[in-house]
Amino acid sequence: MNSFDFPWLSAMIALPLVAAAAIPFIPDKDGKTVRWYTLGVAFADFALMIAAFWHNYDFQSSGYQLVEKHSWIPQLGLNWSLAVDGISMPLVLLTGLINTLAVFASWKITNKPRLFYAMMLLMYSAQIGVFTAQDMLLFFLMWEVELVPVYLLISIWGGAKRRYAATKFIIYTAAASIFILVAGLAMAFYGDTLTFDMVQLGLKEYPITLELALYTGFLIAFGVKLSIFPFHTWLPDAHGEAPAPGSMVLAGVLLKMGGYGLIRFNMEMLPNAHVYFAPILAILGVVNIIYGACCAFAQTNLKRRLAYSSVAHMGFVLIGIASYTEVGISGAVLQMVSHGLIAAALFFLSGVTYERTHTLMMDKMGGMGKVMPRTFALFTAGSMASLALPGMSGFVGELMVFLGISTSDVYSSSFKIVVVFLSAVGVILTPIYLLSMLREVFYGKKNEELHLDEFVEDIKPRELFITACLILPIIGIGLYPKIVTQAYDVKTVEVAQHAREALPVFAGQQPASMYSQVFTAPVIAQNVAD
Repeated sequence: MNSFDFPWLSAMIALPLVAAAAIPFIPDKDGKTVRWYTLGVAFADFALMIAAFWHNYDFQSSGYQLVEKHSWIPQLGLNWSLAVDGISMPLVLLTGLINTLAVFASWKITNKPRLFYAMMLLMYSAQIGVFTAQDMLLFFLMWEVELVPVYLLISIWGGAKRRYAATKFIIYTAAASIFILVAGLAMAFYGDTLTFDMVQLGLKEYPITLELALYTGFLIAFGVKLSIFPFHTWLPDAHGEAPAPGSMVLAGVLLKMGGYGLIRFNMEMLPNAHVYFAPILAILGVVNIIYGACCAFAQTNLKRRLAYSSVAHMGFVLIGIASYTEVGISGAVLQMVSHGLIAAALFFLSGVTYERTHTLMMDKMGGMGKVMPRTFALFTAGSMASLALPGMSGFVGELMVFLGISTSDVYSSSFKIVVVFLSAVGVILTPIYLLSMLREVFYGKKNEELHLDEFVEDIKPRELFITACLILPIIGIGLYPKIVTQAYDVKTVEVAQHAREALPVFAGQQPASMYSQVFTAPVIAQNVAD
């Protein structure tokens, strides 16, 4: 069989799903067999991704690749339709890496290990499905399936307030999912042809009123997942109570599903409405950056501080999407990949610290630098990447977003100056709350109740390996960003051009609107016409 005919994407989804269903039948008493089995499945799926993309993915093509389409439930018009392009392929690889390491990080789970590892594999499968689905109903199904494992991971294996955090998570995300379903059905039934194919839905011409309504629905749904202000409040609670492996996946993959949805649905499929909402996205991005940074500085709980840091960093994704430039959109995608690696590393290290101290309160962790020097070094490396130190991936992603918005010919100079200046203020706040976190945890006042010198040990080889698997790509991308950007450069150029095609119409129809002071409309119209 030709390698192009092999159902690579279906295999990626089916492997962890079938493996999860087999876990109840595995002979095991203490959970050791199940955890090795789960790790083997997760690694095999990640290896399958690498092999599939290495041999069959064309970096010079902007179209969909590894396309699969089979009629699934014809009565509902539901097709098993999968494909990847430059936007989704890097996120599929990120999903494979983070989930594999999260399984390896859950080595000490002893409470209901069969259920825990089954949920990890189910979540793994659903996340791949979200990034590869090309049928609206299939996308919604995968989106919903992913919610169940996350809810159980928090509610069963979380902290003291786990039920509150899990309930809040499921209420926010499940309620937001309704908007995906309603908007998707509206797009499918509009016009003469009923279809759930996402490519065909993107080719339909919707009335501007309907398109604005659809865009609003998708923005709410994906904004909750991306933790856009004011839909972000579930995130600190979920991170604060979730086990470390759950937090790794929450920050490393789940937030990226929101950013992916905004690019795939809002920007690609609804370009006319995106013209109206782009300045709002830029403003929300600035709000996320400053608000997240200020809230992070006020937290005394280690994981909640890192959670608000994620809120701030997702603001750069919004600004990149709103920039209308190839470099800005490219920066948004790189920021998602970069933050996935950085956040997963920091949340894993916070779990390592919690296992030694049994507390997440930073004022009770002081003096750990002397007894855990390697952990301190790795925590410092992750924090440096998060605050965008040159030479690390965080710097490249944020720099590209800044260049994208500042060089955009879509916005007026005054609007760009305000956005860049306020975003830069957030960048300045980031090292303040991250470095103060390092100081308080590792060199703050020593807590005698912890008996650090007697009972606390430094990071172990397994934990060191997991962290290294995250830190090394962070440094590699920082030094040579083309490792990632070559996968989607052609696609981001196409997305930016497609979005800009709607600008001349906007410029001609809205000369007296509130955006006349934001957009440089006549310039846009002339540039595109030329």
